[in-house]
Amino acid sequence: MKKLVVLLLIASAFSCKNAQSVVSKDNSDPTKYVKVITQKDLKKMLYVVASDEMEGRQTGSQGQKKAGLYMIEQYKKNKISFPKGAKDYYQTVPAAFLNAKRNENLPDSENIWAYIEGSEKPDEVLVISAHYDHVGIKNGEVYNGADDDGSGTVAVMEMAKAFAKAKKDGHGPKRSILFLHVTGEEHGLHGSRYYSENPLFPIANTITDINIDMIGRRDVEHANTNNYVYVIGADRLSSDLHNIVVAQNEKYTKVDLDFKFNDPKDPNHFYERSDHYNFAKNGIPAVFFFNGVHEDYHGKGDEPQKIEYDALTKRTQLAFVVAWELANRENRPVVDKK
Repeated sequence: MKKLVVLLLIASAFSCKNAQSVVSKDNSDPTKYVKVITQKDLKKMLYVVASDEMEGRQTGSQGQKKAGLYMIEQYKKNKISFPKGAKDYYQTVPAAFLNAKRNENLPDSENIWAYIEGSEKPDEVLVISAHYDHVGIKNGEVYNGADDDGSGTVAVMEMAKAFAKAKKDGHGPKRSILFLHVTGEEHGLHGSRYYSENPLFPIANTITDINIDMIGRRDVEHANTNNYVYVIGADRLSSDLHNIVVAQNEKYTKVDLDFKFNDPKDPNHFYERSDHYNFAKNGIPAVFFFNGVHEDYHGKGDEPQKIEYDALTKRTQLAFVVAWELANRENRPVVDKK
C-alpha cells in the first residue's frame, strides 16, 4: 500500500510539473525589452560595420566577410546560436547563383543567420531581414554604406539581443525567429532570393518577413523631423499585418507612419526593390521599414557620423514591437489579399 501511495505521489508531481511547463507565458507587454535597444549600442556596432576596414562590404569581398565575422561575434556574445538544422552561422550563396542572371563575376558569398527557437510554436518562423552588403570601393574611395544598409544590419542584431534578454528572463518568443542577414542585395536581391528558393525552414511555415533597409537618416520630404518611417508592403497580402504595425506603433513608439511609397502606382517601385519582395512573391506577408532616399544614397558620403541615432533607435524599436506581437500572438497573420 505504501508503495502505491508513493508511486501516486510521484506521478502526481510529474504531472503537475509537466502542466506547469506548458503554461503559456504572459508576453503581452514588450516595454521592458524595448529598452534593451539603445542608441549607444547601435552606434558602437555601426561604426564597426560601416568602417573603412570593411572596404564597403562588396558582395563576396574580404571586407564583407570581415563584417560578417564581426556580426557573428556579436551573436555569440549574446548567446544567440545559429539555426537548428544548420552547421554554422553561414548559408553559402554560390557564385554560379549570384552570376546567373547577369554575370558580374561575383565570388561565392554568404547569408548570415541566427536563431531563437519558439517556446510554444517552434515550427512557425518569423524572419527579420536586412542586407549587409554594399557597393565596395570605387575610384579608390570606400563607400561605407552606413545607412544602406548598415543601419538595418545593426538594427537586426540589436533586436536579436532584446529577444535573447527576454528569453533569459523566461519570456522568449512563442514562435521561432530567424535573424537573416542577406548578401547580394545591391546586385539584384540575390541573397534573399537564394534563401527563398533554398529555405532552411519551409516557406509555408514562415509567418512574416520584417525587412529593414535604410532607417538611419531622413529624406527631403521630412526635412523638419526624423520622427517618421516609410511603411511599405504591410497591407499587400495581409490586412492583419498592416493592423499590427499600426496598433503597435500607436501603443509603444508613436512614429509617423508614412505610406506614400506603399502605393502600387508609386513610380519608385520600392516594394519590389528590397529583400522582403522575395518573401512576398512567395505569398509570405512582409513589411519593409525605410527612411527614403537622401543625398548620400549609394554615395561615398553615406558615413556613420551622418546617422541620426535617435531616429535609428526609435525605428528599430518599432520593428521590435511589431516582431514581438507577431512572435507571440495567438494566430499568424492571415493572408487575405492577392
